[in-house]
Amino acid sequence: MSENIIDVKNAKVFLGGKVALQDLNWEVKSGEHWFILGANGAGKTTLVKVLMGYAWPVFGAEVNVLGARYGNVNLSELRKDIAWVSPFMQRWTSNEWNALQMVISGIDGTLGLFREYTDEEKTRALDMMSALGCEGLAEQKMDAMSSGEQVKILISRALMHDPKLMILDEACVHLDLKSRELLLETIDAFAQRKNAPTIIFITQRIDDILPVFQRGMILKEGSIIAKGERNEILSEDNLFKAYDMPVKLKTNSAGRMWPVIE
Repeated sequence: MSENIIDVKNAKVFLGGKVALQDLNWEVKSGEHWFILGANGAGKTTLVKVLMGYAWPVFGAEVNVLGARYGNVNLSELRKDIAWVSPFMQRWTSNEWNALQMVISGIDGTLGLFREYTDEEKTRALDMMSALGCEGLAEQKMDAMSSGEQVKILISRALMHDPKLMILDEACVHLDLKSRELLLETIDAFAQRKNAPTIIFITQRIDDILPVFQRGMILKEGSIIAKGERNEILSEDNLFKAYDMPVKLKTNSAGRMWPVIE
């Protein structure tokens, strides 16, 4: 049996005096790629905070990530093995650094480089950028890039530590149609690599869910309404429960699904 990368038991989380997650039980095995789907306020962001150790469930819960039990582990060290990529990180970037410097800063766990880099670090960073098709941006300032290009740079940065777990948190949220499709192509190719880390893909859009994400979970108001195999849980009944509206699904030849409101 494969090693559990994530194992959460009986998690209930309060934020701002309200229940943000409840009765969460979830296991992810090494090598699996999962999607987390839900509307705004479903609990997706809270789940990410739990996985990163920035939000804690009430007594009686158990959170294990990468074989370490939270409460008995140095989270600062553990986070080095978790690549968290969110478009909201773009707010914290600066035109002080170019793409190469931003990628290298992943070694230090900072958003921006505050030291000189070595030739070996430069080579490694360019290799990471090349794998995602963005090595041509190396000398570009971060604020001169499109949102899609910035996300690719942030993914490259996150990979500098050879993470065992990658969390793509609403990576496509700010992108136009073309940029979104180009980024999804990049994510698809990356996820299919033999040495790819386990990937958790968080989204509120059904059509973002690539076939490579073969398992998934749907959240609503902090609770799991479905989890399991992609083709079983992405049903019109489950989407009605998640979004409180009737949705018809159309599937293309590649296995991507699109919602249609009739």
